[in-house]
Amino acid sequence: MEHFDVIVIGGGSAGYAAARTVRETHQRVAIVDNSDELGGLCILRGCMPSKTLIYSAEVLHLAQNGRLFGLDIPSAKVDMPALHQRKTRMIDDFKSYRQEQLASDRFTLFRELGAFKDPKTLKLSTSGKEITADAFIIATGSVVNFPNIPGLELPGIWTSDDVLDLSELPESVIVLGGGVVACELAQFLHRAGSKVTQVQRSPHILKEESPEAAEVVMKAFREEGMDLHTGTKLGKIEKTDTGFSVEFMEGAESMRVEARHLVNALGRRPAIDNMNLKAAGVTLKPNGQIQVNEHQQTSNPKIYAAGDVCGPFEIVHIAIMQGETAARHATGRPADPVNLDTRTSVVFTDPQVASAGIPVEEAKARGMELIEAEYPFDDHGKSILMEAKHGYVKAWAERSSGRIVGAQCVGKDAGELIHALAVGISMGATAKDLLKVHWYHPTLSEIWSYPLEDIADGVS
Repeated sequence: MEHFDVIVIGGGSAGYAAARTVRETHQRVAIVDNSDELGGLCILRGCMPSKTLIYSAEVLHLAQNGRLFGLDIPSAKVDMPALHQRKTRMIDDFKSYRQEQLASDRFTLFRELGAFKDPKTLKLSTSGKEITADAFIIATGSVVNFPNIPGLELPGIWTSDDVLDLSELPESVIVLGGGVVACELAQFLHRAGSKVTQVQRSPHILKEESPEAAEVVMKAFREEGMDLHTGTKLGKIEKTDTGFSVEFMEGAESMRVEARHLVNALGRRPAIDNMNLKAAGVTLKPNGQIQVNEHQQTSNPKIYAAGDVCGPFEIVHIAIMQGETAARHATGRPADPVNLDTRTSVVFTDPQVASAGIPVEEAKARGMELIEAEYPFDDHGKSILMEAKHGYVKAWAERSSGRIVGAQCVGKDAGELIHALAVGISMGATAKDLLKVHWYHPTLSEIWSYPLEDIADGVS
């Protein structure tokens, strides 16, 4: 039986960060990963491939609307084989480095499924080998969720993996779901030239964001010509002679839509099947994620978890931070908990939705007295000349001090713009502090100066 200082289960962003951090002080580090291909969700089937495709679709959309900018562009259309090749080339560059690191002699790599035999022993599925460690870090990520909807188990239904690997343009697609993945991929497919119908169960898409932000994106989707249904109750999915049909209720109206293809984008769940976590003494939260404390420890103090398996936010940079925290704590070093009060998030629709800090309702629930201010993109010079008039920026601060505790940007390049406020929030800056910045004109970034001025004027 082979013994290690730490065994990391999963070689994605959280797992690699954890293994790398353990290796700073300890020699015997094992990584157990049974995925078909090393690299993790972000590189292989998430962030990088999706954003590569989304950016190409944005360029296409701008070209097709060239007349808005005084340009005569006779024709612009997608070349799906070329787009697929570009995406593959990009991902190959990213994954090759990660695969080299995971397979290097710095780690002992087991390409097998690992299941706990007891709290200190992991049994490998193929070889039957048993390995032990002083500590374990679970970072196995997530898999597509299949809710109990009649017909969702039918063969031929796509997931996000299938959409990201398309080399031909589908004629028509139904996208089930209204989360980040569903919205990003639905708009990509629409802009690429597919007829897209999106069906969301909640009253708004992007239910993790504010209703105001969701409304802006919904308005933009519908203006572009997407067929968007919200507040629905899904009935059944059926195979047809030409593809798939979905029945649902939208309010009091019974609806039935058809398309050549159907995408299940109804969320993801922790990838912890067949790990025998019960034998390890690991407790789950009601939503199925692994319960952890501020140091990423599970109910078994020798077992840690990081990333999508434990949440609460399925965001790559948070997964990396969690992996690093777990690794430091597991090896007896100082380990600051991940500060979620300064978190950032981005949705790569167009307009984008980005936020930083503590959400307004959460801050109020903590008893903070806030002062809030916002400013629209359709009254801002740079966004007007860019024909990027959807959305707004908003910031909120403690009324007594003016310290910025949160911000939201819905609009053009929001994912880039949010970092101006994210830095301020992380540094504990006040609105007056941020107004010392030279906000250059004309830039998109200078739009932040308007709500900051209102907050500074209103501080008690």
